[in-house]
Amino acid sequence: MAVILQVDFPSQGPFGESMSQAYKELAESINLEAGMIWKIWTENSQTQEAGGIYLFDNAANAERYLKMHTARLESFGVKNIRGKIFEVNAALSAINQADFLSRSSF
Repeated sequence: MAVILQVDFPSQGPFGESMSQAYKELAESINLEAGMIWKIWTENSQTQEAGGIYLFDNAANAERYLKMHTARLESFGVKNIRGKIFEVNAALSAINQADFLSRSSF
């Protein structure tokens, strides 16, 4: 069953175009993570927060990624990392144009 992983943490940047340039290689490497379908990068320069919303094919892959990603962020000195995993309600999501539902595995 598809799951959403929500991650956020305090960040002093970079944000915007600088973030896009700084993390391009990281973004490309995330595509290689087991079970990762897509990621939406999130940022808020006013509140000094960053993170992402991920769609994974199952909870085990999301949990494995969250553990690895948390350790990676901590190695950069990031604290107060929040990660939550949610099951996807496919029937309601389809009403609101959730395009991942077109994949046969869901």
